[in-house]
Amino acid sequence: MKVPFLDLHRTHNTIRADLDAVWHRVLDRSRYILGEEVEAFESEFAAYCHAEHAIGVANGLDALVLILRAYGIGPGDEVLVPSNTFIATWLAVSQVGAIPVSVDPSPATYNMDPAEAARAITSRTKAIIPVHLYGQPSDMEALGQLARRHGLLCIEDAAQAHGATFAGRQVGSLGDAAAFSFYPGKNLGAVGDGGAVTTSDAALARRIRELANYGSTEKYVHRQRGVNSRLDELQAAILRVKLGYLDEWNALRRGVAAAYLDGLAGTGLVLPRVDPRAVPVWHLFVVQTDNRDALAAELEQGGIGTQIHYPIAPSDSPAYAASHVLGESRLGRALGRRILSLPIGPHMRPEEVEHVVAYCRDRVGAARAATRARPEGAAIPQDR
Repeated sequence: MKVPFLDLHRTHNTIRADLDAVWHRVLDRSRYILGEEVEAFESEFAAYCHAEHAIGVANGLDALVLILRAYGIGPGDEVLVPSNTFIATWLAVSQVGAIPVSVDPSPATYNMDPAEAARAITSRTKAIIPVHLYGQPSDMEALGQLARRHGLLCIEDAAQAHGATFAGRQVGSLGDAAAFSFYPGKNLGAVGDGGAVTTSDAALARRIRELANYGSTEKYVHRQRGVNSRLDELQAAILRVKLGYLDEWNALRRGVAAAYLDGLAGTGLVLPRVDPRAVPVWHLFVVQTDNRDALAAELEQGGIGTQIHYPIAPSDSPAYAASHVLGESRLGRALGRRILSLPIGPHMRPEEVEHVVAYCRDRVGAARAATRARPEGAAIPQDR
């Protein structure tokens, strides 16, 4: 049996009629930038996130950059970022000229450890960017309190957590502002790049709208040196359709995760642990093992797709090789050698989930044996 890591074709087939209809609606209107679909999606997504404002932008990286620029964060400022995240979180800080400061995660949830964040704060710190990694919200109570105590901004990187909640509150409304990505593989994904900022700060929302549209709110009047970062009409129309299914699809992901947590207990794999205050949306289901590469190879032989999120800590990336990286990446670096993402998605069939569980239970021991038997210097299967 073949089990793909994520089957977007299957998901889109369940709503193909709706997608076809909005495609033709956008074509028939012949307005493709800053039109009715974007306005409607921004209103609907803001309401979904329990925020006052949503601003559609070109992608998730731009969403973070625009938030930082609109808040005036720049050269010489320090921003706390997770040591174990996709590099976009770090790149956003670097793009505005600020300094990313690496903060290690809690080993239980993989999210930024508030105690480690507290130790990383200096007189130059201006903001904290917790990432709701793998779809589980960060401890926004502790991080929010920490930010307020030190007069810092708390900016959510919510690119992996559309629809998650923490302490009964929706992701996207937990900090001063939040950045979302609508990359196709996200829980709420477009059919190309897209992103959004949510906030209840009206002044911030105005600044971001202006920045994202060439620094202009009035044609040919450019009040600042802005950029072109706009969500287009077609992506907005498709996202409107998918937003209507998001809670249902997230519930299906929770069902897959529950089956994994139950079926893989006792295998020796380190399974995800959920903060009791959080309701995650399981963008990814990530396990840990000392035999990661061997296990990935075994699963590939069984037709099971896996990925690694993320094998290289941003601090160790060539992009930061010439920089003196501040902060701690010890745990983030160690996780990169142990983590493996199993298939998960809203339209995995029960028999596929059962196959992954059964094959993992059978092959974890074989992967351990293969690792023990591998002679020193032998090739290790490469990350895919």
